Amino acid sequence: MDVIKIVGIGIVATILSVILKQQKPEYALQLSLVTGLIIFSFVISQLSYVIDILESLAKKVNLDFLYFPIILKVIGISYIAEFGAQISRDAGEGAIASKIELGAKVIIMVLAVPILMSLLDIVIKIIP
Repeated sequence: MDVIKIVGIGIVATILSVILKQQKPEYALQLSLVTGLIIFSFVISQLSYVIDILESLAKKVNLDFLYFPIILKVIGISYIAEFGAQISRDAGEGAIASKIELGAKVIIMVLAVPILMSLLDIVIKIIP
């Protein structure tokens, strides 16, 4: 059960972080970053399984593969931005966290333009 490992690492890191914040606050942020990377390494192996399943489902329903990489990029950007924003919030930098989230939203909008254009083409073809 990977979730038990992830929760265990998170709890141990949280306890260590609380102790470190009292004595060496600069190390608490580094601990948070390393913990996030360790947990992310556990999760990344599971992502390949999910991607394989999504690809097989897309093949079964004859989904256009043109948009599949875009959707995966959007999901990746959102997770990475959330990770970065949470690290910034842990460091007490809420303003920087907000800018990270804003930047990710703009990048996601740019990536979504081809999908939106395709949807608009379909709607225009439907309307007489």
